[in-house]
Amino acid sequence: MSSKVPTTTSTPTTRILAIGTINPGVDQAKVFEILPNEVRETVNLYLDGKIDQWYSLQDRRGVVFILNVTDPTVAHEMLENLPLGQAHRMSFELIPLGPLNPLRRLPGMTPKPQ
Repeated sequence: MSSKVPTTTSTPTTRILAIGTINPGVDQAKVFEILPNEVRETVNLYLDGKIDQWYSLQDRRGVVFILNVTDPTVAHEMLENLPLGQAHRMSFELIPLGPLNPLRRLPGMTPKPQ
């Protein structure tokens, strides 16, 4: 007797991937003026547990954050409140992340009651 896992199981959002890039046409000198405050406030988000990991993009100027946030609206608001966001110099692409859903199809896995 085999137990089938439903193919349309919902995956909860457990993190948000935020990819931030400098907006086109922004003067780099203006970015560098704001950068010390941006870094301080970003460090505060990390120390508050809202940023889990942070990286630099290798192919262009920008950052990648893995946020300990589950709601993209909350993530957007948090990032827009950073100095570069307030100055309209940086924008973020937000991608919700969750557990690797195909693992639910492993033999022996049974769906949890909802």
